[in-house]
Order: sequence, then C-alpha cells, then structure tokens
Amino acid sequence: MEPFIELVTCCLNVVFFFFIMKVSVLNTVDTSHEDMIHDAQMDYYGKKLATCSSDRTVRIFEISEKGQTLVATLRGHEGPVWSVSWAHPKFGNLLASCSYDRKVILWKETSNGWTKLQEFCNHDSSELKLQEKSAKKLGELTGAKSGPSVKRFVTGGCDNLVKVWKEVDGQWEEEEKLEAHSDWVRDVAWAPNVGLPISTIATCSQDCRVVIWTKDEVNGGTWTSKVVKKFGDVVWHVSWSVTGSILAVSGGDNKVCKN
Repeated sequence: MEPFIELVTCCLNVVFFFFIMKVSVLNTVDTSHEDMIHDAQMDYYGKKLATCSSDRTVRIFEISEKGQTLVATLRGHEGPVWSVSWAHPKFGNLLASCSYDRKVILWKETSNGWTKLQEFCNHDSSELKLQEKSAKKLGELTGAKSGPSVKRFVTGGCDNLVKVWKEVDGQWEEEEKLEAHSDWVRDVAWAPNVGLPISTIATCSQDCRVVIWTKDEVNGGTWTSKVVKKFGDVVWHVSWSVTGSILAVSGGDNKVCKN
C-alpha cells in the first residue's frame, strides 16, 4: 500500500481531507457552521475532528470510513473562535478553544457528553492563539518527561504577550509571561517532546519575527528567547515537524519556508 500523509484544511463552512502524496481530496465535511471556519484539528487517533468558527461555536465530529457524524456543538464563547487544540489521550478527551472574547475554555467529554471544564481570561486584548504542549505534530498536551505528569499550554494574544499556563490542583494558573514581540502574536506552537528534558516553543507575530523559546526542565531554568528571523511581512503561522527538528513558517509574503 502506498504511504500517504493526511491533511485537514478549512475554509468558509467546509472542511477538506487530503491525501498529500496523491494530491487528491479524500473527503469533505459540511460542518453546518454559520460563518467562516478558523481552525480544524484531528485528535491523536484521527477519530475525532474539532472545528471552530466565527459563529462562536466549536463542533466535534466522529470520523470513520463511512463518513462523519456531528456529536457535539459547544457554546460558551461570546465572539469568533480562533483556535482549537486536543490534549493527549492519556488525560482523557480534553479540548481547548480560544476566542476573540479573550477566553480560553477547556472542554471535557464525559458519559453525559461534552461539558465545560474550566474557563478563564487573562490576556488584555481580544485575539488569542493557543497550542498545548505537544508530543506530536497536532496540538496535544503531555506530561513533562523529567518529572511528575504536568499539564501545560501556551497562548498568544493581541497584547503582544506569550503566556504559559500550568494545571495546579485542578485549576489553571499563569506560570510564565514571555515578552519578546512588539505586535500581535499571530500563532504559537509547542515543539514535540522526543524525550529531551527541554521545552521549546515557537511564536510568530505581526512584528514580522519568529521567536524560539527554550527552557531546561531538569534544572528549573527560565525561558530564553532567540529571534530566528525577521521577515519582510507579517508572519501568520508556525508549525513543527513530528520530530520537532523542522519548523515551517508561513507569512504575508505568500511563501512557506522551513528552518
């Protein structure tokens, strides 16, 4: 069987599945969102699809060879929902979403369906991007390899700040506030953890810069930043490869580059 890579993209209210090597559409999902879709993410096993939209909702679909089934429409945001990110399955079916309303909401699947686990807001501006600490290319949340299991995620906002959050006694608290950008933070990406006791985050901004943040988890060091490159236009997205050795960057110059 020929190897392939599956890609999920979104636009308007439709989600597309692609076989990359065959460059053909595998399937489409009519999400029934009432406005533009801003993000679409598969879970760890590729069995669930989460989408979010300017219609202020998050929708979850079960994906199978027979098709797709809408299982939940999550309402809780008061503005367009920009981003969604799945947790690693070791923590159960957890999903995070962030919105123009400055809120991050954590959703959990229970025997009674999907419910709001926690909601918080601690950015001073209205647009957020989030990425949970990852061990795969898609946003997942895992425990630190160097010690007890710890849940973390990172957010970026229009206040030019990057914030790292940590779960403490069932509540999410701001652990670190990272300052390096001089304009809106457009995307954040936590590098896959491949066994090294180092955390790495990539961020990009309206200030045309990509910044790499690193922290030694063993020695309890502080986050240090390094500007990878200053681009000629706004940088919209950053994405790590599965091994965390390659970073893809896309921006307003209509180009995608890797570092």
